[in-house]
Amino acid sequence: MADEEIRESICGLWCDGANVRLCLRDESGERRNACVKFDPFMWSASGAECAYASAELLSRPAGGVPPTPLDSLLFFESVADMDKYFKSRDKSLPSDRISCVENQFLTARGLRMFAGMRFSDLRRMQLDIEVVCEGGGFPSASRAGDRIIAVGISGGGGEKIIELEDFTDDAERKLLETLRAEILARDPDTIEGHNIFKFDIPYIAERSKRLKIPLGWGRFGGSVAFRKSRLTIAERTFAYTRCDIAGRTVVDTLPLVQLYDIGAREMVSYTLKESAIHFGISDKSTRTYIRGGDIGEVFKTDRKTFRAYLSDDLRETAGLAAKLLPTYVAQVSNFPMTLQECLLRGSGMKVESVFLERYFAARAAIPLPSSGGYIEGALSESFETGVFKNVLHYDVASLYPSLMLVLGKCPRNDYLGVFLDELRSLREYRLKYKKLARETADESLRREYDARQKSFKILINSFYGYLGLSTAAFGDSSLAAEITAAGRGLLVKLVDFFKSAGCTVLEADTDGIYISSEKYFGRPLELLEAADAVLPDGVDLEFDGKFDAMLCYKAKNYALLRDGNIAVRGSAFRNRATEPFLRKLTEAMIADKLFGRDGELPREIERAKNLILSGNAPIEDLAKGEYIGKSPAQYSADIAKTGRGRRAALEAALMMNPRPDAGDKVLYYMARGASPKDPDWKRARPISAHDPASAPYDADYYVSKIDDWRERFADIFGETVGQGELF
Repeated sequence: MADEEIRESICGLWCDGANVRLCLRDESGERRNACVKFDPFMWSASGAECAYASAELLSRPAGGVPPTPLDSLLFFESVADMDKYFKSRDKSLPSDRISCVENQFLTARGLRMFAGMRFSDLRRMQLDIEVVCEGGGFPSASRAGDRIIAVGISGGGGEKIIELEDFTDDAERKLLETLRAEILARDPDTIEGHNIFKFDIPYIAERSKRLKIPLGWGRFGGSVAFRKSRLTIAERTFAYTRCDIAGRTVVDTLPLVQLYDIGAREMVSYTLKESAIHFGISDKSTRTYIRGGDIGEVFKTDRKTFRAYLSDDLRETAGLAAKLLPTYVAQVSNFPMTLQECLLRGSGMKVESVFLERYFAARAAIPLPSSGGYIEGALSESFETGVFKNVLHYDVASLYPSLMLVLGKCPRNDYLGVFLDELRSLREYRLKYKKLARETADESLRREYDARQKSFKILINSFYGYLGLSTAAFGDSSLAAEITAAGRGLLVKLVDFFKSAGCTVLEADTDGIYISSEKYFGRPLELLEAADAVLPDGVDLEFDGKFDAMLCYKAKNYALLRDGNIAVRGSAFRNRATEPFLRKLTEAMIADKLFGRDGELPREIERAKNLILSGNAPIEDLAKGEYIGKSPAQYSADIAKTGRGRRAALEAALMMNPRPDAGDKVLYYMARGASPKDPDWKRARPISAHDPASAPYDADYYVSKIDDWRERFADIFGETVGQGELF
């Protein structure tokens, strides 16, 4: 197949070693498979030698500035040849490559996945399994009797629940074979699940191996491959077993939910059920619930309830993916990356892929990453403490991208000027789709356009973050520092403007400002128009909403009241590691202040204390949740080596069966110790170990936590209200 014949949308692709297999969709929706010969490539120094590769010298910048030591492209007949050379290459010479060969293909041909397709055109499938533990406890796929009792699938082709006919190996083989046949018949572009990387697919793979059933889920007769991987999500590490299915995309909504919450910081739990409630997909009062330990019994005795439970899991998975996946599908129209890679790679790699594609097309030599420098952060300041009414919020539209265009500078290594070209076109595309989303009456199109404008916003903002990466070939920390300084200066000017207009400035953070103004509360656009005089050409201020009241605590920590609804921001108010009983007290405190109530909080505190001292407080309300940064095995090895660095969460993790992985959340409580002076790590227990008689919680410890909480928030209420009076 010739290159110019690839005119259809690419729904899936897979490199078999020397060829790229494609699943293509035309405008009518018809699909076909194609095969294209492709020579994988890598960048190297011109002095590198390889007898079984063809080399192509690249053009270099005039005068040799910036230095571009990667001035040669090596092309290979197969992936095996490229891997062979990469392992045996002269390590003294610089080299680089795009590790995913499918991404190489898209880069070399200037192609994009799902180009010209709407999200509704994708063939999607949701998958969820239910298993039973023969001896009780947590199931293990390696144990003979811990079988998969049902697999639910939904999406294109409708919902189907495949159930175990009896508890035998032959029946489980039949279940797995039926699942494979359904996947091949439905031929989905995406297979979606919640925690599918860490539970469903590894469990299916282990059972299939045990029962000698090939997975065979790939397109083109291709493979299903597994490898250990990690994804950094803010301050946490998500360790998982990555699964790559030939020609398909595995979508795990668990990391997608966590990535969403990096910016929102609204969620206290990422479980399927809690996530579905948060996004309005399910309601606790109508959803079917079964306790994990009861699933096997309900399967045997109440099949109707069991099926309703599994059906709800599928519905919630589909709903989460429908909310979170469209932005990523839109992103692959911008990047030469597969959807699988786009879901699992950071923004830095995505931005760099745009540079590499343009430099590859120009046959231009590539620089190496330059050393980074210190970058002072954005302005973030809280100017007031307490409750304020008549609150207005203004923010600078795309602050850093706008300033980058105003400054008109490219990173020092970008001698082709890709940075500003891409930034301008992406900004224009975003404004176009934002306008279309606002104006269209078609709800389906509105969602599509909104997903596209959001994807452009993410990409545009990622360009700024890319500048500060020490591993980025086209990074420039000095330019990043200059842009950040310009942003701080602009925000200071806006703060001064609002103060001069008679407003009370409450909070300023990066690109947004909250103010209190009775005068302008009913006419915020008048104030917006006056603020234009402060802004340079090319930078726009937007009015982002009004609020009845705002509770200010400290920078990035506040609560907003609008139309009777409260929105909370900041880890001081919504720290996921805080025990649930303290989060409830914080919610009561915030509501008391915003609604002007006086008596509810003292009663809540008294109730909480009495319940704890009675010994009957639910252990889930007392449990602390913490994502562990290393595996229990690594922790044990470190402790054995140094004897230092003990952590309560990891001590609890050592007692769990099965033990969690790095990046998993551990729920633990403080048991009554031999001595009140025992450190937390000695008393930490996983909640599964709680027993009111033999391993009770330490009531005094939790009552003291309330006292600490009272002290931490006392300053919110001002000097005129004493702690005794308030509490």
